[in-house]
Amino acid sequence: MIKLWIKSGSPWVWFNAAAVSSCLIMVIAVLGLVTIRGVGHFWPSEVVKFSYLEDDGQVKTIIGEHVDTSITPALMAKSTGYKMADDEDTLVQYLVKTGNRDVTGTDFRWIQERNIKQQQAPDDLMVVERREWGNFYGQLAAVKENGKIIAEGGQAWIVAQEKIAEALVVFEEISRLEKKEIGAINYGLERLRLKQKSLQLKNLWNAESEKAIAGEKAEYDAQYKQYQTQLSGLYQKIRRDSLVAKTESGSELEIPLAKIVRIYQPNTMGLFAKISHYGTKLFEFLSDDPREANTEGGIFPAIFGTVMMVIMMSIIVTPFGVIAAVYLREYAKQGFTTQLIRIAVNNLAGVPSIVYGVFGLGFFVYILGGNIDALFFPEAAPAPVYGTPGLLWASITLALLTLPVVIVSTEEGLSRIPKSIREGSLALGATKLETLWLTVLPMASPAMMTGLILAVARAAGEVAPLMLVGVVKLAPTLPLDGNFPFLHLDRKFMHLGFHIYDVGFQSPNVEAARPLVYATSLLLVLVIVGLNLSAIIIRNHLREKYRALEG
Repeated sequence: MIKLWIKSGSPWVWFNAAAVSSCLIMVIAVLGLVTIRGVGHFWPSEVVKFSYLEDDGQVKTIIGEHVDTSITPALMAKSTGYKMADDEDTLVQYLVKTGNRDVTGTDFRWIQERNIKQQQAPDDLMVVERREWGNFYGQLAAVKENGKIIAEGGQAWIVAQEKIAEALVVFEEISRLEKKEIGAINYGLERLRLKQKSLQLKNLWNAESEKAIAGEKAEYDAQYKQYQTQLSGLYQKIRRDSLVAKTESGSELEIPLAKIVRIYQPNTMGLFAKISHYGTKLFEFLSDDPREANTEGGIFPAIFGTVMMVIMMSIIVTPFGVIAAVYLREYAKQGFTTQLIRIAVNNLAGVPSIVYGVFGLGFFVYILGGNIDALFFPEAAPAPVYGTPGLLWASITLALLTLPVVIVSTEEGLSRIPKSIREGSLALGATKLETLWLTVLPMASPAMMTGLILAVARAAGEVAPLMLVGVVKLAPTLPLDGNFPFLHLDRKFMHLGFHIYDVGFQSPNVEAARPLVYATSLLLVLVIVGLNLSAIIIRNHLREKYRALEG
């Protein structure tokens, strides 16, 4: 019976089912861990006040968020230098986010549970999210305006919230003026400089052109002075107010409102207040720029750069992949050469991605981009325009990387179309090109979309080649803005995959960066799923549309 059961192939079916089930369980477990760690980061945690016995015998106060717990067996703890009593089986330690990095030099600390004399969560403990130096934990003492105290005690909290709301409005106006208005002026002045140099190189620089460019420069200078006057007033307004806060040691620290994002007291917040805070933080994460070496703030530039690059890569790779597949299947004479090309295409799919990055840097950036600069942008020399890594070269490099997938998928789709369809079209008087364009390619479009889905899934998660051909840690401007020609293919950009690598492995503050690694990883998965779902919906629509013809 056992031999017959083995010969029937049932064991292998069960083994395959078990392997697939194990893989699914592991994938779900990883996604669950990433989701819990990433999404939970934005929930306001309780701020605890510890009375802690230090090694020198003094009891000191420690304020912060309980982030993690470590349980170490006594034997292992002794081997690492900890003194353990005979009745202690384990060493329990808490990781506390104490913040106040500008005061203490570090914002995380491990404390031992056995040395905690008391812990409580007073209502007056507050969290100050700052643009620099991370979070501050302490108590609000007073609010100052122009160096004078205007509120203390219970009234200080209400006044502080009002002042911070006003400061945020001013800060947004400052950001708008600096990035949009003054940024456009600087961009225009640079274009004028290049235009002048171009005219000089072509020996077309004369009094008339000099007068025209001088007039445009004067207009830009007048606008710049106007915006500078506005900025001066706004900076003076935002710098006049500050908060006076007490640290855990009892000392006072003055925090300018210009450096504060928000303040809140998590120990007094109810469920709805926490949900509102959570939504605000999540929206900030998705819509704001990074700050504090990418360990705080948002990741919108990385989201934008990832989606933009994937869209451009798809636009480039699809026509080239389809044309190559159509030639191999419909026009090329089937023989040794064609088989050799197919083998080469299949082998290209297995080349390590970093090799594509090196090729893109050497050929696209230095050779192709350098020649483009020499031919079309000589006035920019010695500064490169296209002879440096950027969005265009990153998109083309990933298009080359994913090209074999699109070719193979499209060719498989073409091979599944019945020969009778082609013969019927030709019999009705259509040419081969008309048959191909109006009948064969539409019926093969679901297979094309399958190749595109696979290409998007791989390209969105690639990091190694992008580090060489355009991705940077922080891009000051987006590739798409309001300045002509609006889409700047020569600009460097941010990418979610590289952002995860940078925050996780290059951050100077590992503990602070860890939650953002999970959150960004989850977002990258969601972006890939969203792009793939869009392509899958289109593919299914095309499949249903042409299913009757295939039948």
